[in-house]
Amino acid sequence: MTYLLALDQGTSSSRSIVFDEDGRIVAQAQQELPQIFPRPGWVEHDPMEIWRGQLATARQALGMAGLKASEIRAVGITNQRETTVVWHRKTGQPLHHAIVWQDRRAEATCAQLREQGHEALIQSRTGLLIDAYFSGTKLKWLLDHVPGARAQADRGELAFGTIDSWLIWQLTGGAVHATDVSNASRSMLFNVHTNQWDDELLALLDIPASLMPIVKPSSAHFGEIRPDLLGHGIAIGGVAGDQQSALFGQACFKAGMAKNTYGTGCFMLMHTGNQFQLSRNGLLTTSAAQTTAQTEFAMEGSVFVGGAVVQWLRDGLNAIKGSAEVEALAQSVPDSGGVMMVPAFTGLGAPYWKPEARGTITGLTRGTTVAQVARAALESIAYQSAALLLAMSRDAVAAGAAPVAELRVDGGACVNDLLMRFQADLLGIPVIRPAVTETTALGAAYLAGLSSGVYRNTDELANLWQAERTFMPTLGAERAAGLMAQWEHAVRQTVLK
Repeated sequence: MTYLLALDQGTSSSRSIVFDEDGRIVAQAQQELPQIFPRPGWVEHDPMEIWRGQLATARQALGMAGLKASEIRAVGITNQRETTVVWHRKTGQPLHHAIVWQDRRAEATCAQLREQGHEALIQSRTGLLIDAYFSGTKLKWLLDHVPGARAQADRGELAFGTIDSWLIWQLTGGAVHATDVSNASRSMLFNVHTNQWDDELLALLDIPASLMPIVKPSSAHFGEIRPDLLGHGIAIGGVAGDQQSALFGQACFKAGMAKNTYGTGCFMLMHTGNQFQLSRNGLLTTSAAQTTAQTEFAMEGSVFVGGAVVQWLRDGLNAIKGSAEVEALAQSVPDSGGVMMVPAFTGLGAPYWKPEARGTITGLTRGTTVAQVARAALESIAYQSAALLLAMSRDAVAAGAAPVAELRVDGGACVNDLLMRFQADLLGIPVIRPAVTETTALGAAYLAGLSSGVYRNTDELANLWQAERTFMPTLGAERAAGLMAQWEHAVRQTVLK
């Protein structure tokens, strides 16, 4: 049997999973990652903590699997995207804490770029809207605010990277400074048409090109892990940002195939093939994980509050003691009794982009129960995801393609059958849960397996993908459209002015 190791470095934890060649989990280990909040709106991680934790889980997973490093064919890396690290080339020590993707400190730079009229240029080159979410403006902040950073950068002494690049550097002992196209495409500095850093965008943000990692396809040779770290040298054969890696792990290799990850938020991606297409419906265009030099793209939309609404029921309302209770509580009533919850706790993401929106619960009566509120909370995840998929389908049809025919799902909340049934009802298409829901790590393993010869092509990977359960829609199209109209009415009430 051939084995692959996936390093899955996320926002709240570092995990390592050993897969066999059939894509089955052999062993996994996980370590929580402490969050640092220096001031409101700022979120940081300690890069050395990320490195130590990721290495520790890799060693633990190998031990639990009863395998030596020499029995691992290749390693794949997937990571929280946009989180930004700058380090010293000579010592490998970080210049500053990593600035996490959620961090908003670069908003002033973004406002300036918008005022100067650079939106069309940036969107046409990168597929992205100007936002502090992306790594380019975080990098500029570090150069502008860490004493001596800009002078050191000008002398070529510093390296920039997202978490994948940071881990590759440490794993290879500083021999490789690289990233893949999917992570590079989330920087606002990368031309997704040419798959190269864009000199004009680097100049716009005053970033020296010497800081930047080389960019490779997602399935490629990214160097060898130092033998002393795991007991034997292993090739790093695949790298992708977490959402593109999940799309790959779901075997969504063709235009029109879509997946939704139900986590703290929800991330939906639809493969659009090698067609670069800007959305008319509030979505981002991003590079998909690429197995060759050929460009491949995806439409992406994010829901800010997905599974986090269940945490709010638990911690904010004290309506449930544990998150696992929500399905039983919601199922104790036949419906929400007309209650609608829009969990715009931090504004609304795609396709609305209403940062000023705030959470609302509407349709309350004297007879409303906590079970109905819980059901409305759960349904809000499906409503937000449905709005995203409908926007994607409109973009697909506008480009002359067919609307999305099925939705593949993963992430923690996809185990909730009530939510998945309601999602299928709203969409009017099958919602399919795979046998392996750890699709982010699986995507990284598959990318590594392709470059190291474990798999011949993506057709072979598509045959490995298996459904665990398919949820078919039971509501009529008219009723589903009526529910979505009620949802849109509730969304309009989240903005008071």
